[in-house]
Amino acid sequence: MSNVTAIIITIGDELLIGQTIDTNSAWIAQQLNKQGIDVLRRVAVGDTKEAITNALNEELPKADLLILTGGLGPTSDDITKPLLCDYFGGKLRVDEKVLEHLKEMFTRRKRPILERNMKQAEVPDVCTVLFNDMGTAPGMWFEKDGKIIISLPGVPFEMQHIMTKEALPKLNDYFPGEPIIHRSVFTAGEGESFIAEKLLDIEASLPAYIKLAFLPDSGFVKLRLTGKDTDLIKLTSEIEAKQLEIAERLGNIVIAMEDIPVEQILGRSMKANGKTIGFAESCTGGYIGHYVTQVAGASAYFMGSIVSYDNSIKQNVLGVKQETLATYGAVSEETVIEMAQGALKLLNVDYTLSVSGVLGPDGGTDRVKVGTVWMAVASKNEVRTKEFKFFYDRERNKEMAAKNGMLFLWKFINGKLSA
Repeated sequence: MSNVTAIIITIGDELLIGQTIDTNSAWIAQQLNKQGIDVLRRVAVGDTKEAITNALNEELPKADLLILTGGLGPTSDDITKPLLCDYFGGKLRVDEKVLEHLKEMFTRRKRPILERNMKQAEVPDVCTVLFNDMGTAPGMWFEKDGKIIISLPGVPFEMQHIMTKEALPKLNDYFPGEPIIHRSVFTAGEGESFIAEKLLDIEASLPAYIKLAFLPDSGFVKLRLTGKDTDLIKLTSEIEAKQLEIAERLGNIVIAMEDIPVEQILGRSMKANGKTIGFAESCTGGYIGHYVTQVAGASAYFMGSIVSYDNSIKQNVLGVKQETLATYGAVSEETVIEMAQGALKLLNVDYTLSVSGVLGPDGGTDRVKVGTVWMAVASKNEVRTKEFKFFYDRERNKEMAAKNGMLFLWKFINGKLSA
């Protein structure tokens, strides 16, 4: 069956007021897309019976699949389960498997199980239980008039586990669909408009069943090819040929042929060459180290980061000369060179990256404007520097500095910096 459509409904007042950022619907949409299911829209509603019922009535006729997240739990504001029970004309029953799981979980944690916890084992008798072995609230699968309605807890890791283990396999059986394939080209160094101009003829030559998307983010542009066709072998061959054609056209701005974060690109390179890295961070405050350690196995190549936020740490720990700071300032080429060299000795690594800047909104001077960030990369034989100018708010400038710093280091290690 092709052109299966879905709508995602997230439930919670905290989503509407911005207290909690909705990452659930984005993750669900990505998984559905991989299975060839088209997401028509994502809807957020509050924790009221009227809001949830209205959303069901309005959205159910428009799609083959509805997925709801949130409102499943032991507290009084978790109303989704009884509402769905009434909506589909069912009665609550105790699911023995869920009940045993609850008892075992609370015993293992040495916590008393309350009556409200026990009620988590109650499910509508008109649903199929989607077992949740990562938490207390099970998911639920309903069918009505050829439509599928899935209700999932709002806790992200629980929701993802139930979707992966229970819901997605059932959806694949219910909606076999056409194969869908993604291929990516990850670029850095040029803007979206420039890249689009370079690829005008290639994009125009794509068949109707292959689409090209431009996805800019933090100074990078990811190009995503998406293909959907019944002939998987033919589709794979065509889309990979277009991926190579795009990469060859864009040349040295291509840094990866898949959609992975820059910290993973850096990590793969480090594992491949068996070398080690460390950082000297000032304005980023350890943020680059945070990114790098998001990658499993980073301990094989990442030795540590010295957060030299104050000038006294630059001087007393990293060995930056007092006259360098006095003459050129903390945000300068001269200072980041000495920071990188000091980190090389202190951390005993093969390569270092140092960063010092003014992220804003204040702290700028006539000489050093807000958004100025100096970086140095160093090995025992070479040091290279670069000045960056970022023009966003503090949080965005920090993210830009971290990701561009990792890219700067990756290019240095792999000999991709221009002379």
